[in-house]
Amino acid sequence: MTDPRQWCEALFATIDAKDSRQFAAYLSADATFRFGGAPPATGTAAVIQLLDEFFSGIAALSHRICDVWELSDHRICRGEVRYRRLDGKEVSTPFCNVFTMRDGKISCYDIYLDPTPLVTS
Repeated sequence: MTDPRQWCEALFATIDAKDSRQFAAYLSADATFRFGGAPPATGTAAVIQLLDEFFSGIAALSHRICDVWELSDHRICRGEVRYRRLDGKEVSTPFCNVFTMRDGKISCYDIYLDPTPLVTS
């Protein structure tokens, strides 16, 4: 299996490039994806649509990984994400992502973060 930190770096590179289709290659066909407290999207087509909508609402984003752990069929990544909003303002927030893995793909992707900086002045 790939080194968990390198795997997370490659995964986040697809997100930071706002490339939802390349990102979807990491997912199982029936994967669920949840961002914060939003309802989950299920299946790659729904995840791609959700990400494309999210990406259209921000100018850019970049992830900095602090820690990565692997436990049984889970990978956990903690870090900081920096967003550049459409108004040009840059904001950062800590995150923790939990990936449930099945056959080398993500079957459940949970993002724990406070999205408040994205929507407040």
